[in-house]
Amino acid sequence: MPDSIRRLIDIMAKLRNPEGGCPWDIEQTYRTIAPHTIEEAYEVVEAIEHGDFEGLKDELGDLLFHVVYYCQMAAEEGRFTFDDVAAAASEKMVRRHPHVFGVTEVADAGAQTVAWEAQKARERKARPETAGALDGVIGALPALTRALKLQNRAARVGFDWGEAREVLAKVREEIDEIEQAMAAQAERHALLRETGDLLFSCVNLSRKLGLEPETALREGNRKFERRFREMERLLVKKGLTVEDATLAEMDACWEEAKAQET
Repeated sequence: MPDSIRRLIDIMAKLRNPEGGCPWDIEQTYRTIAPHTIEEAYEVVEAIEHGDFEGLKDELGDLLFHVVYYCQMAAEEGRFTFDDVAAAASEKMVRRHPHVFGVTEVADAGAQTVAWEAQKARERKARPETAGALDGVIGALPALTRALKLQNRAARVGFDWGEAREVLAKVREEIDEIEQAMAAQAERHALLRETGDLLFSCVNLSRKLGLEPETALREGNRKFERRFREMERLLVKKGLTVEDATLAEMDACWEEAKAQET
């Protein structure tokens, strides 16, 4: 094991040591650390999207520290160690890449993706408690990501739309159903269900277009933020703020911000 990894493990053990360790680190559990792990993962993504490789190095270090954190807690309970985790990951990668570490051949990246998923399916079937096509898609994933994974799983067994245009028609159908629910003054839960159906269909549309929906929404977020900030700047030039401007004045500046981009 590299000295840097061993030192990180030793640091974590010292932080968790009841004798002279850090009180905050000592009292943490898997559940209390988990939300921070998710945050660190998103910070890794943000560094990548901004091309900030110095920041990426730091964020990957933070994420690695979380892996070490979980391993330390598990080691204290006699469950597993960092070495066990690394060994399991190595064995899994070898098992799922027989074209690299064995004699199997694959034609291209697409064929490898099919082979990878087939191997994962065989592993799931080997566990009786996870034999269904959708089993193993964990519930704690962000809803957008989980929707995509559920759809991909269903598609692998043939339950899928033929092409994107068919999904687009489904999106329009879901919009119509929301309009009908609104016209009928449906209760909140009914609107919630219909809106969920619409979002699920939008994820399906992204998938059929070959787009990653989380990436698409993040781009939409960035576009909105960019245009909103420009709208604020244009309002200031007119001696206004978003707090005292009318909706019509904000709309006019919003359209001006859009026109500048195009």
